[in-house]
Amino acid sequence: MVAVLLAGLAAGTINTVVGSGTLITFPTLLAFGVPPVTANVSNTIGLVPGTMSGVYGYRRELSGQRSRAVRLGAGSLLGGVIGAVLLLSLPSSAFSAIVPALIVLGLLLVVLQPRITAWVDARHEGIRGHQGPWWVWPAVAVTGVYGGYFGAAQGVILMGVLGIGIDDTLQRLNGLKNVLAGLVNGVAGVIFILVAHVDWTVVALIAVGSVIGGQVGATVGRRLSPLALRVFIVVVGLVSLAVFLLR
Repeated sequence: MVAVLLAGLAAGTINTVVGSGTLITFPTLLAFGVPPVTANVSNTIGLVPGTMSGVYGYRRELSGQRSRAVRLGAGSLLGGVIGAVLLLSLPSSAFSAIVPALIVLGLLLVVLQPRITAWVDARHEGIRGHQGPWWVWPAVAVTGVYGGYFGAAQGVILMGVLGIGIDDTLQRLNGLKNVLAGLVNGVAGVIFILVAHVDWTVVALIAVGSVIGGQVGATVGRRLSPLALRVFIVVVGLVSLAVFLLR
């Protein structure tokens, strides 16, 4: 119980700063004998309060982003529903085969984001703007499908998509990322509660830890420079990829 609580705290911290906390909690639950689907379902529900905690911690950066959050949030909700249904209806091997590729794609987007955005601005002046180009919404929705199914590195991929498509600071986009990830986990969690087997002890432990971690992550993440935040995202993403491949 202590190990799961601490894993939840670490996951809440990392999820608020970037995302990938699931690759801490999920292997921990498997190590203590929780069945994979039950572990994934319970973990998703347990991390929802932590995400909400992170959103509150980033409330200053979210100022003025209401319309953007509503528009992109609709894509996240749709994707989260589809992802949750896939988890409950398909074998885990069907989707997990492409998870490493998605993590690598997210990392490449984060690393190359300054160059790509400069190229986009040069070719299509003003195309990014406040809401971003047309492809941001479907990209967020597809990321929501992935998040509803498994969720590890969902934040990394979201930060890559938002950073390239929307003209704003990384800190403000990180706050938006927390909102979108929270919507995905929330809608998936509701579906899991209704139709899946949930280990409520696991949910409670992860929830308590992740709420505390959300505040820690907001305190740390808001102090990072754009370069430091980008480096942190890449490091966490690489560790997440290694853990996933070696699990």
